[in-house]
Amino acid sequence: MPVKRKIIPYNPELKDLARELRRNMTLSEVLLWNELKQKQILGCDFDRQRPIGNFIVDFYCKELSLAIEIDGDTHIYRYDYDDERQSVLEGLGIHFLRFEDIEVKKNMTNVLRVIEDWIQKKKPTPDPSEEGNLT
Repeated sequence: MPVKRKIIPYNPELKDLARELRRNMTLSEVLLWNELKQKQILGCDFDRQRPIGNFIVDFYCKELSLAIEIDGDTHIYRYDYDDERQSVLEGLGIHFLRFEDIEVKKNMTNVLRVIEDWIQKKKPTPDPSEEGNLT
């Protein structure tokens, strides 16, 4: 039986801004997106610059309710805002992984390892007794 996902509403006024952010991604966002797109990480489907509630997260996997954020220059002096924003979104059941911009640029292997480890701990494993059942 398929897992039913909770639908999280978003502010439709953020769609144009999200589209613009996708067109103007930072280098670290581009580098990470190249690793996340097309279900390359353990078959998980990620979106980029995804509106959720009244915010936009860098990357989001609906199946896992996982947001991945890259903290770069735009986050300097905005720690309180980022903490509040994350707290609000966590209240909607969203989990967060945060990485520094420089870490994505200089240590992608570790970033991907952290993401994969998190997914392996959270992703439901198929029940072997259900294999082959087409119902």
